[in-house]
Amino acid sequence: MEVKIGVQNAPRELVVEVPGTAADVEAALGQALAGLGPLRLTDTKGRTLIVPSDRIAYIEIGASTAGQVGFRS
Repeated sequence: MEVKIGVQNAPRELVVEVPGTAADVEAALGQALAGLGPLRLTDTKGRTLIVPSDRIAYIEIGASTAGQVGFRS
């Protein structure tokens, strides 16, 4: 599952590949926005991404795109 996170005052979005479902990401986001701490996501390589909940501008949750090589149209 690919997750794109827009962070306030940051020029680029964060893109992370996480295991699990969209519901898992939404649950983590809901806890962060409820004031229960920052948004914590662990990617498929075991790295942890921590984003302060008051700095989240948007989150885009979508299916992952595996192994694209070459030109796209």
